[in-house]
Amino acid sequence: MPSRTVDTNIDINADKAAVWDVLTDFASYEEWNPVMRIEGAPEVGTKLVVHLNGAGGHGMTFKPKVLAATPGKELRWLGKLGLRGIAAGEHYFVLTTNNDGTTRLNHGERYSGALLAFERHNSGSDDTNYRAFSKALKQRVENLHGASTAKTAPGSHCH
Repeated sequence: MPSRTVDTNIDINADKAAVWDVLTDFASYEEWNPVMRIEGAPEVGTKLVVHLNGAGGHGMTFKPKVLAATPGKELRWLGKLGLRGIAAGEHYFVLTTNNDGTTRLNHGERYSGALLAFERHNSGSDDTNYRAFSKALKQRVENLHGASTAKTAPGSHCH
């Protein structure tokens, strides 16, 4: 079965607990998040309602199931499209501590399903929204935790 992965990284000038608090405070997403709004609780087995913002006001809403919600470490959900999962996306946010105490956010999604065989642009993946989310999360965490004036950690850009 065809699959593809979008994978991004960004370093955030805060500890994992601070990043986790902002990442899972879904009620505040509309204040800072240009990419999505989320309703629900980050608890394993629950269903979220995720509203993706699209170009020209056209977006998409889906209801993924939370697969992992380990505070300060990982949030992961699985969304399916169509009957029998003609397409599925496993979205993940993984937090690790860098040597300097900052946090590395690994953010992406693994897409799978028969529908991928019909994709028009298989050469590479479009990670624009993933990068936009990660940069907005970084800014929000650093602003809330006073790190916005701190020296930027090496490699703090999106990869």
